[in-house]
Amino acid sequence: MDIQQFIANVAEQFDELNVELTPETRFREVEGWVSLTALLVITMIDDEYGIVLPPEEMRQTNTIQELFDLVKSKK
Repeated sequence: MDIQQFIANVAEQFDELNVELTPETRFREVEGWVSLTALLVITMIDDEYGIVLPPEEMRQTNTIQELFDLVKSKK
């Protein structure tokens, strides 16, 4: 699993917004983040990585790196 590819996959969920994400980005603070974006990210994680991530576990993360680490720990 590669962090840069993970970041690119997350960025694709921001419906045509050109967002710059880094591992340190607090994804809920990114312009365009809405509850639908969270669902899209959860779906992307399931589709791309085969991991079902409960919303309550996602809520425990704040940065892209923390989310990546959580997903990676479930592989």
